[in-house]
Amino acid sequence: MEYLDFELPIKELEEQLQKCQVIGQESEVDVTETCKQIEKKLIATKKDIYKNLTPWQRVQLSRHPNRPYTSDYIKALCGDSFLELHGDRNVKDDKAMIGGLGKIGDQSFMFIGQQKGYNTKSRQYRNFGMANPEGYRKALRLMKSAEKFGIPVVTFIDTPGAYPGLEAEERGQGEAIARNILEMSRLKVPVICIVIGEGASGGALGIGVGDKFLMLENAWFSVISPENCSSILWRSWEYKEQAAEALKLTAKDSKSIKVIDDIIKEPIGGAHSDREKTYLAVKSTILKSYGELKNLSPKDLVKKRMEKYMDMGVFKG
Repeated sequence: MEYLDFELPIKELEEQLQKCQVIGQESEVDVTETCKQIEKKLIATKKDIYKNLTPWQRVQLSRHPNRPYTSDYIKALCGDSFLELHGDRNVKDDKAMIGGLGKIGDQSFMFIGQQKGYNTKSRQYRNFGMANPEGYRKALRLMKSAEKFGIPVVTFIDTPGAYPGLEAEERGQGEAIARNILEMSRLKVPVICIVIGEGASGGALGIGVGDKFLMLENAWFSVISPENCSSILWRSWEYKEQAAEALKLTAKDSKSIKVIDDIIKEPIGGAHSDREKTYLAVKSTILKSYGELKNLSPKDLVKKRMEKYMDMGVFKG
């Protein structure tokens, strides 16, 4: 188990509890009461820490190495029914963007999302979750296939941004993202978007236009990362915590300004602390959202989606 800097008090208590249990097992000393006291203190400490997280601490949690990624959610939701589809029919298959057909119960969905790696090798293979233009074109191809067969679309957003390399710009990174935003706004099937980790910049928007836009409690969604914002404004990464506060990037902030529709609660300690509970929360949210959208006609779906995004940013004095 890896711990973030603000989780160190939890680490200390868990180590104390472990030592206490070992003493009880290896000797005849009754440590039941002591263990109970440590457990009680551990629960109280967890509640206190996770109830008062700062925006920067939520950003850290969203990047936790043990946090579930897109493929983890798809596997948990679909089991063996998932069929991954590859390639944009133009350049190549982008490994940072995965997608395919899968079933939750008897209902088919087209799942699309950014995928990060679990270790150094797989992170390089997945390009750290930063898709090239062919990734966004693959996503659009899959969405268009879903539309053709009347299958709802679910996207999982988890990226530090679209890949900013020279070759990506040469192949039309900006155009690919803009095309996706345009086409997603008028897809004739239900579209459900969920930010499961990092939702940064145009990289997130490229698969982030839908009828329902949701965020996990410790995910973030912003035009820029706190570090990059800090480096632009202060010429240093030292002010990243200040930048995170100012960017209003948390799920709570996003809901308050109506950028997202709802927040999916995470277990105490974050999504990685109880994966099964997180998967169930995401599954029930997808099914509930689809239930609210499935009876709308294609015309009404597009109309409501357009109105939703046209209303964003309107200020009434």
